[in-house]
Amino acid sequence: MAGSTRLGLCDSCRRLIGKVFTLVLTILLLNGGCMRPGVEGITVSSPDSRLEVVFTLIDGVPHYEVGYDRADIVLPSSMGFTFRREPPMKTGFTVERSVTRTFDETWTPVWGQRSEIRNHYNELAVSLREEKQPGRRMDIIFRVFDDGVGFRYEFPDQADLKDFEMMSEETQFTFAGDHTAWWTPADFDSYEHLYTEGPLHRIKAANTPITMKTEDGLYLAIHEADLTDYAGMTLSRMKGEVLGLVSSLVPWPDGSRVKGTTPFKTPWRTIQVATWPGGLVESSLILNLNGPPMIEDTSWIKPMKYIGIWWGMHIDKYTWHTGDRHGATTNNAMRYIDFAARHGIQAVLIEGWNTGWDRWGQEGAYDHVTPYPDFDLKQVVEYAHGRGVAIIGHHETGGDVPGYEKRLDEAFTLYRDLGIPAVKTGYAGAIFPRGYHHHGQWMVRHYRMVVEQAARYGLMLDVHEPIKDTGISRTYPNMMTREGARGTEYNAWESGNPPEHMTILPFTRMVAGPLDFTSGIFDITFDEYKPGNRVHATLANQLALMVVLYSPVQMAADLIENYDGHPAFAFIETVPVDWDETRVVNGEIGDYVTIARRSGAEWFVGSITDENARVLSVDLKFLAPGTTYIARIYADTPDTDFRTNPTAHEIREQEVTREDVLTMELAPGGGQAIALMPKT
Repeated sequence: MAGSTRLGLCDSCRRLIGKVFTLVLTILLLNGGCMRPGVEGITVSSPDSRLEVVFTLIDGVPHYEVGYDRADIVLPSSMGFTFRREPPMKTGFTVERSVTRTFDETWTPVWGQRSEIRNHYNELAVSLREEKQPGRRMDIIFRVFDDGVGFRYEFPDQADLKDFEMMSEETQFTFAGDHTAWWTPADFDSYEHLYTEGPLHRIKAANTPITMKTEDGLYLAIHEADLTDYAGMTLSRMKGEVLGLVSSLVPWPDGSRVKGTTPFKTPWRTIQVATWPGGLVESSLILNLNGPPMIEDTSWIKPMKYIGIWWGMHIDKYTWHTGDRHGATTNNAMRYIDFAARHGIQAVLIEGWNTGWDRWGQEGAYDHVTPYPDFDLKQVVEYAHGRGVAIIGHHETGGDVPGYEKRLDEAFTLYRDLGIPAVKTGYAGAIFPRGYHHHGQWMVRHYRMVVEQAARYGLMLDVHEPIKDTGISRTYPNMMTREGARGTEYNAWESGNPPEHMTILPFTRMVAGPLDFTSGIFDITFDEYKPGNRVHATLANQLALMVVLYSPVQMAADLIENYDGHPAFAFIETVPVDWDETRVVNGEIGDYVTIARRSGAEWFVGSITDENARVLSVDLKFLAPGTTYIARIYADTPDTDFRTNPTAHEIREQEVTREDVLTMELAPGGGQAIALMPKT
């Protein structure tokens, strides 16, 4: 028989069998590579099916991998832990069971960048047990959203793993390419660094979030969510793998990383994925991986704009400590309150009001309830209330955490009884007791305790020198904003922040959450006080930052005398701090960004550039159909330059609709701010 084989099959039959075999092999490989010896594979995809996670056991070692549109993002990467006393939990596992489920809800935040957030994911829960004694158990939970992946470990209550001291978490991130990355160095006590841009292989150790751009044009951000009773995670280069990073937890003084008792959950490890830079900004994945509010009555939690006795100390007009230039005097506070009342600014921050600043850096320096003799706290608060202005209290610790904890209830009671609704806390300097780090588990516990205590006393928080944001504002919405980045004050101290710094922040640090950056400086060079320092931006850029860098407690940071009578201050007066909708109109990390935000029927747009002048187009299709808007535009002029002519600006108005496209001409280091009001 022509075309027969030794098995007696014709060519067509043989081809059919080959196709069937290929199809079966493909299906098996796509479902976790089960054809490989020693491998068990389980797959879970995003609701839109574009993002996929595969969990495998390779010779008993847990691995995960991530792909998007069938392109690799994270190659097989191992997972596990080591302990001080117990054997490692890295190998010898078998899958006891796996469970998948779909979750879809829409929830309303107390405040935020949008008034509704969809929380939609597919979940895979894998239960592992060691094949050999002691047979300990560990669960790994994956949640796959359309915009990224979160996974965490859970240790169930079990006889053979009770109290433990974790020495390392060895979660690996093995990336599929040498992506362009933006990162700050791993620092156990500060996030206040400029960003480095470079290939992934140059990262030795970094804080998170780390943002990346692949050759295929995908954007990734690696971070964590729901950091609760655990050490902050940095990422270090894996040994022998230039494109791999591994979790490196901030240590206790004794070298351990995490002390815990089962049952125990780790924070979520997060990989956000977007097809353009703005997708990272618009993502709510970090918030969605936190639990719902623990505060039943949230009516007292209110976003607000504020001014304050703050910038004057940084530029040496005032001092925090006593003396002829003491800033926090009763008379000066009343002057700021009067200005706030005239201009509809909701609150005034007063730093340096309490005793202790004269003993900066010493243990037990600060008394958080006793004012300096030239400041009458009760009188100032009553005066502010009479003018419809709130006072934001201030607690600097100088790193003296035990001293602060001893006075915390008394200090919060004072603020509550006086009717002060918010407090800014600070942890500048090394932590007491020495050997503890700002980002270690001991301090994570402290930061959370302060948030919980503040909630009990009805206080909102703005935390400086904080633990990084990981979305806990969903659970504790009184945790309003935090620093955790190199902010405006560096312009008064050192060489300052280059213009590109602000164009990087929205896609890196702010992927984690709100930032108290303290923008709005009008006296760009402040030569009267510090001739050698300056802000590296134009005045229009400083206005635009009020929109670009989101914070629900937003500071207009300059001296009030620089605002008084200035036409551009009208934008600060009108721009909201709480939003119903947020859209990234355009952006490229480190180059430029334009963000539009809606509050009610009004839209506000902020656009900034780096050191290069740019012409950007803003399509107004986000505006409501059938509505004409009055666009009030605060712009650089043709002569503006952040180096030589930073304060030159123009204010103009025009009518626009959603059919229009605005052209923005941004000066070097410049920006543009727009208020869009429906025409009545």
